[in-house]
Amino acid sequence: MDILETDAYDRRKRRNTSCALFLSLLPFFLSAAVFFYLWTPDSTASIISAGVKSAPTLLLAAVVLSWNGGQSVLGVVGGLLFSAVGDCCLVWPELFLHGMGAFAVAHLLYSFTFLSSRYTAHSSSFWTRSLYLILFMVGGGFYIYIYPFLQKAPNSDTLLPAVGVYIVLIVLMGALAIRTRNVATLLGGLAFMVSDVSLALQVFKVTAPMEHGNALVMVTYYLAQLLIAVGDVNAVKKEDFAKWKSS
Repeated sequence: MDILETDAYDRRKRRNTSCALFLSLLPFFLSAAVFFYLWTPDSTASIISAGVKSAPTLLLAAVVLSWNGGQSVLGVVGGLLFSAVGDCCLVWPELFLHGMGAFAVAHLLYSFTFLSSRYTAHSSSFWTRSLYLILFMVGGGFYIYIYPFLQKAPNSDTLLPAVGVYIVLIVLMGALAIRTRNVATLLGGLAFMVSDVSLALQVFKVTAPMEHGNALVMVTYYLAQLLIAVGDVNAVKKEDFAKWKSS
């Protein structure tokens, strides 16, 4: 009877936690809806547009901070804050490299977080190692594919090595997200890669302008940040729950 009562309490606690997390994410969903409502292909760069674009990411950072506390500042919260800086920079095309640098720092912070003890370490299987290899091969292949287009850019001397380093960092983040075997984190890392590939193809004029190109980039981007944030909250709550069970 005691075991049944404990299991029922555990299920109730998880359900209440999930409901509370969903409610705390409502401002994020609302701000993302505002962005898509206000954004148009002809939107001019301004402080207001930068604020609207970065608001969902900043709200996600506030959610993770409220759930996980200060321990997440040098982790997912820090990554979200640097991502918000990148969001603002990318509003102005001339600040593209600055934005890419901010996102590179975000990927480093995410990667360090995915290596932390809150994410259960799993021994790498043959299939997992194969996924790592495939990711890095895809990243390398993508860099080779866009290389001729990068050479045509006005600032190609800086852009060529910068994009190469960035691809290594985002692929590393994606590989470490797979390592966590946290479904939300894993999907978030992969969605981030999809978003950046879509953005790169358009920014570097690899493909013809797509009718809903920016919408694809931003939907996958916000989805990626949401999944990474939720995955981090769940990882910490799972760790705390395990400690409570063992006490």
